[in-house]
Amino acid sequence: MRRDVARSIVQCCKRIYDVGLIAGADGNVAVRVGEDRALVTPSGLLKCDLTPDDIVEVDLSGRKIRGHRNPSSELDMHLRVLRMRPDVQAAVHAHPPTATGFTVAGEAFDTCILPELVFQVGWVPAVPYGTPGTPELGDQIEPFLANHDALLLANHGAVTFGRNLDEAAIRMESLEHAAKIIFTARMLGRVNPLTPTDVKKLEDLRKEKGGLPYPGCPVPLKED
Repeated sequence: MRRDVARSIVQCCKRIYDVGLIAGADGNVAVRVGEDRALVTPSGLLKCDLTPDDIVEVDLSGRKIRGHRNPSSELDMHLRVLRMRPDVQAAVHAHPPTATGFTVAGEAFDTCILPELVFQVGWVPAVPYGTPGTPELGDQIEPFLANHDALLLANHGAVTFGRNLDEAAIRMESLEHAAKIIFTARMLGRVNPLTPTDVKKLEDLRKEKGGLPYPGCPVPLKED
């Protein structure tokens, strides 16, 4: 099974590289493979060139179990996700350009605009800056983990979670796609948010599919 998961991680990394969500050695992926085990991408390698043999197995305390590479520099962040969210089986960290631009501008996706974003990803808050590759970043994301499946990391990118690797990766792609649409609407001069009724329907659909409750939109919606 671990070999199959390693192959899936490699395919995911190539996918997010091919669609422009990472560049060079950016980004990292972790997948739970047991009660106290995870497979993670290695540190410092081009993600588009990874092979299954490059993937590293660790326990949830961060101890390397198997692999000839060093685990990702963002291992602490991934392990906090897996420890705090037993429902999460995979996490994807990337640097989606447009979504990351929102974080550099100090903005979150704090208006309910796109049904796909509400339904597939949920509310995406902006996490205060923490130095990448250090426990400081993990400390910053912890308060947001229980109630969100995607986080914007200030000046650093995004991280998405899922019940499987496909779901986590889809959320990352959806996040960047939504960022492009929202940015385009702003350039055109007008953004029309969803109504409270629209959002409630989407929240109900999320619940039916086992998603986290949508915590509402922090920016007031227009009335129905």
